[in-house]
Amino acid sequence: MTVPPPIVAPSILAADFARLAEEVRAVEDAADWLHVDVMDNHFVPNLTIGLPVVQSLRAATTMPFDVHLMIEDPRRWAPGYADAGAYNVTFHAEAADDPVALAKDLRSAGAKAGLAIDRDTPIEPYLELLPSFDTLLIMTIKAGFGGQRFIPQLLDKVRAARRHVDAGHLELRIEVDGGIAADTIEQASAAGADAFVAGTAVYGAADPAEAVRHLRALAERAAPGA
Repeated sequence: MTVPPPIVAPSILAADFARLAEEVRAVEDAADWLHVDVMDNHFVPNLTIGLPVVQSLRAATTMPFDVHLMIEDPRRWAPGYADAGAYNVTFHAEAADDPVALAKDLRSAGAKAGLAIDRDTPIEPYLELLPSFDTLLIMTIKAGFGGQRFIPQLLDKVRAARRHVDAGHLELRIEVDGGIAADTIEQASAAGADAFVAGTAVYGAADPAEAVRHLRALAERAAPGA
C-alpha cells in the first residue's frame, strides 16, 4: 500500500463566519487546503455559503480551495467554482447523472475533479470511475451538518478505495470528511485515507494552526508503511 503525504484541510464551516478572512489566515501557514462546504438546503437540509463568498475569499488568500458541493444539479453550478479559482471541486455521486462528464468539465475549467460518496451510498459502483477523478471524498458522517460523531464502520469504504487505487496505480487523493479529530484521524489514516477534512478540531482549538500541525503528525505516524 502506497499512501502520499497527508493533506489537512480545515473546514470553514466550523469557523466564525463574521471573521472568515481572519479565520482563513489563522491556518494559512499550516494547512494544505481550505475546505469549503457549499450546501443548498435541497440536496442536504442545511444552507451555507455559495459562489460570491468563495470569490471574495479567493481574493483574500493564496490557499488552495477544496470546494465540497452538497447541492442538487452540480452540472449547472460546479464549473463556476472552478472558474472562481477553486483548486479542487468535489460533487456528490448521488446528485450527478453523469459524473465522468462533469469531471471532464471541471478539469477543462482548470480545477481538479472530486467525487463524494455519502454515508449510505455503496462505493463499489463508483470504483471504475476513479481514473476520471483526482479526489475521492468519503463521508465518515451523514452529509449536511457539522459537528457529527465519526462513524468508524465507514472506513471499510476507505479500505476498498485504497485497494482499488493501489491495484490500478491511480493518482487519486482519498479524502475523509466528518468527525475527523485527534482521536479519529489515526484510524482513517491507517485505513488508507491521505486527505483529512477537520472543522471543529481546528477552529475549536485555541491555536488553529497548531491543531492542523498536530493532526498532520498523527496522520503521518499512522499511515501504512510509516
